[in-house]
Amino acid sequence: MWRSEPVVPADSFYQIRPECADDVPKSRYKIKAGKTLSERKWRAAFSPEGQLDISKVLSRIQRGGIHPSIRGEVWEFLLGCYDPDSTYEEREQIRLRRRARYVNFKEDCRLLFPLIGSGRYVTAPIITESGYPTLDPIVLIETRPEDENGETMDPYSIQTPNLDVEPLKDKKEIEWKLTLHQIGLDVVRTDRTLVFYEKQENLSRLWDILAVYAWIDTDVGYCQGMSDLCSPMLMLLEDEGDAFWCFERLMRRLRGNFRCTGSSVGVESQLNNLALITQVIDPKLHQHIEHLGGGDYLFAVRMLMVQFRREFSFCDSLYLWEMMWALEYDPELFSIYEEQPQPSTERADGSKGVKPKSSRQCGKFERENMRNAGKSSEAPLPISIFLVASVLKDKSDKLLTEARGLDDVVKILNDTTGNLDAKKACIGALKLHKKYMKKVPKQP
Repeated sequence: MWRSEPVVPADSFYQIRPECADDVPKSRYKIKAGKTLSERKWRAAFSPEGQLDISKVLSRIQRGGIHPSIRGEVWEFLLGCYDPDSTYEEREQIRLRRRARYVNFKEDCRLLFPLIGSGRYVTAPIITESGYPTLDPIVLIETRPEDENGETMDPYSIQTPNLDVEPLKDKKEIEWKLTLHQIGLDVVRTDRTLVFYEKQENLSRLWDILAVYAWIDTDVGYCQGMSDLCSPMLMLLEDEGDAFWCFERLMRRLRGNFRCTGSSVGVESQLNNLALITQVIDPKLHQHIEHLGGGDYLFAVRMLMVQFRREFSFCDSLYLWEMMWALEYDPELFSIYEEQPQPSTERADGSKGVKPKSSRQCGKFERENMRNAGKSSEAPLPISIFLVASVLKDKSDKLLTEARGLDDVVKILNDTTGNLDAKKACIGALKLHKKYMKKVPKQP
């Protein structure tokens, strides 16, 4: 139900630590009756059996976002965790099955490293690249066992590990254990201004989810920035297993950005597309950026990798995400992901998938891509690239007149933090997409 106020500050749902209040940008997003998807409108969109009329939901989200009280469960549909045509009973069976799978994944990881699921985490390397355990004092303290009363034991009373142990031989296990401390270092830095992460329990749960994901996704593992993508899932979904699968679905879209080889960075293809779009839409700006030595567009890596988490306040970034997902929504996502049970392909990076029978259930951006399907043999570009292009276009005059080097470009873009309007950015991205598609010649 709506509160009595017609406009409610969204920040009130995500408490900021008092000592950080002055350092956090204020959110522009407001919860507006009649525009924001409310709990009442959300419940009314389901049939008695549980099928969801997704078209009504998408239009409402595109107008005013999602009320925080239902955000988590709506995101599960937007990210393809559930089929909108499924029933309540079918979704409950899927939910229970997935939770059990997560428990099994987590137990597999716990057997390899007992701190998984213990309510603690590590921030120092636990193993060397050769497979030998480290003797780092921080590790000895962080991994010290509990006594019979559940208290962690005095580190000076713990026997020094045996130096004659055999090194690990399994390459996958070594690589996984090498990432655990990096996950811990990122976890303690993630959304640290929020009261939610004052609790050790929540930090350790975030570490657990990321550690489990790194174990099952052998191609990508863990990379810096994933904690920023996972954090909101844990905050919005009470069950850790549900949060894990929501994050896993998001990574289906984005994991290509994190995949690196000896010769290329995963996000490089998107940066190349960003350069092409800018060259078509604003050739003068593109030429200026190239002149400054920024033709690789690496200054935009952060925006694409963590989906604008740093350019917007916490609340505004969630609003931006759900608008992006609503605009890109394809009702076949669930079927596509279920047919590929392991995170092996990325929707946004080129998986064309099977187009839905009706465009009515698709987001506005996806409908545009369907109409433009004959113009290119390539898979449609994700809206996030057009969002970055929209930000560059908005700052074009300033970049052209004030940027005398790449440091100036970075500074001008960093000055946008907290000053961007999520809805205007999405509208700008849609306009740029239309303009770009008109200028791109049709392929025979």
